[in-house]
Amino acid sequence: MGNWLIETEHLSKEYRLGDVPLLALDDVSVRIAAGEFVAVMGPSGSGKSTFMNLLGCLDSPSAGLYRLDGRDVSHLAPDDLAGVRNRLVGFVFQGFNLLPRTPAVENVELPLVYAGVSAQERRRRALARLTEVGLAGRAWHHPSQLSGGQQQRVAIARALVNDPLLILADEPTGALDSRTSVEVMALFQEFNARGITVVLVTHEPDIAAFAQRTLSFRDGRLIGDRPVATPRRASEMLAGLQTMEVAT
Repeated sequence: MGNWLIETEHLSKEYRLGDVPLLALDDVSVRIAAGEFVAVMGPSGSGKSTFMNLLGCLDSPSAGLYRLDGRDVSHLAPDDLAGVRNRLVGFVFQGFNLLPRTPAVENVELPLVYAGVSAQERRRRALARLTEVGLAGRAWHHPSQLSGGQQQRVAIARALVNDPLLILADEPTGALDSRTSVEVMALFQEFNARGITVVLVTHEPDIAAFAQRTLSFRDGRLIGDRPVATPRRASEMLAGLQTMEVAT
């Protein structure tokens, strides 16, 4: 493709448990083009979460190279890594990670606070993102007043509010029922269609099937990289479910 958003070369990450070295990621070289939707799979301890942390600039590699949007970010200082994260990356987690005593709109505003955006502009952009995820009428609800699916929509709005190039989603459907999972995947596919790159960690083959490509990890190594022949279309699945519900 050529227009690579993510490039890793011989990427490795070693941790130490006392005096014992633990190689969590071992010699991973991969390229992900701008606008791709990629699922990352593997059993617990396979290295996929370490890989995600490195892609999100939450950690630095022990060896190898990582270029994000053409810039080598392999060995940036922590403050510089934080700046890259805030400008280029949005995160969505299984546990939503919302502030419990803060309304939805203020949760969505948080990345803009760190970016130094004015209060008026923060509010405008947060409300716009909540509207895009179907929560215009829930802006002032606290997380405890929202369903799990609604909380994840707030988290997606927060991930998108800084207009990132990359969304990293770590088991985003792990706490959701089947229908709500499809609704969330429909949002990821919608924003991916607008050009946002999505990298999603999942244990579930049914969820990975919504992506365009699957990376498989085991024992810290990349053991598989294959395209998804015909990605599932979440919007079509939802339309079918709605038709069935009307019929019954």
